[in-house]
Amino acid sequence: MTVKRTDPPLEADERAMLDGWLDYHRATLAWKCDGLTDEQLRQRSVPPSSLSLLGLVRHMADVERSWFRRTLLGEDLANLFSSKDDRDGDFDNVGTADVAEAFARWREECDHARRAAAAAASLDVVGARPDWGRHVSLRWIMLHMIEEYARHNGHADLLRERIDGAVGD
Repeated sequence: MTVKRTDPPLEADERAMLDGWLDYHRATLAWKCDGLTDEQLRQRSVPPSSLSLLGLVRHMADVERSWFRRTLLGEDLANLFSSKDDRDGDFDNVGTADVAEAFARWREECDHARRAAAAAASLDVVGARPDWGRHVSLRWIMLHMIEEYARHNGHADLLRERIDGAVGD
């Protein structure tokens, strides 16, 4: 599969800019994983870290689900790949994980997130974070997601370079 990334707009309103940057970072993660075998996607960085490209995809599926579906929409859903008893299951349990399922679940959560954001009347719409005892705006969620992807895409860049020497932003 060839991943097509679209550069975020250089001029746009705030919402289009945030949507553009978030989708750019989502596509960057997919691009960093493109063309690799299941075993390469499972390959760890360096001991003792459990970081892998597959772990990053699984983690971002849980993060998308958490912020957009649980926080913004108030849906009562468990994480997909981690839990209270296995907080790093998204990263740790990749040895026998189904790669196609992980990517499918991540894409589904990205699609849910896009629909949730598009349905919100404005970036000022708030969702509840009961574990924090606070509310956060869609604007905050979008900015946080861009930051989360940017950080993990840096990890993905290093992982990909270690796997096959491929580099790029």
